[in-house]
Amino acid sequence: MTWRFHPEARTEFLAAIEWYEEQQPNLGKQFAEEVFAAIDRIIAFPKSGSRLSPNTRRTLTRRFPYGVIYQSEIEDIHILAVTPLARRPGYWRERL
Repeated sequence: MTWRFHPEARTEFLAAIEWYEEQQPNLGKQFAEEVFAAIDRIIAFPKSGSRLSPNTRRTLTRRFPYGVIYQSEIEDIHILAVTPLARRPGYWRERL
C-alpha cells in the first residue's frame, strides 16, 4: 500500500517539525518519527482510525497532541492533514 500527503498537509507537517525543533533540539525529529509511526499504523490497519465521514478517518499520534487525517482507498492512503488537536475542527474539509 502506498501513501501520499495532500500538498497542504505536507506543508503543515514540515512547519510543525520546524516549530518543535525550535522548541528543543531533536524534538522536531521525534515529532516526525511519531507521525510516520502513525502512518505505519494507518497502512497496517486503514479502517482503525476514528471515522470523521464515510471515507475519512483520524489516527492520533501517541506522544504529541496531533492527529493524522486520511482517506483510504484500495491501494492508497491520502493524508489530508497533520493537525494539532486544538486547531479549529474541520478546517481541512476543503481539501476533500
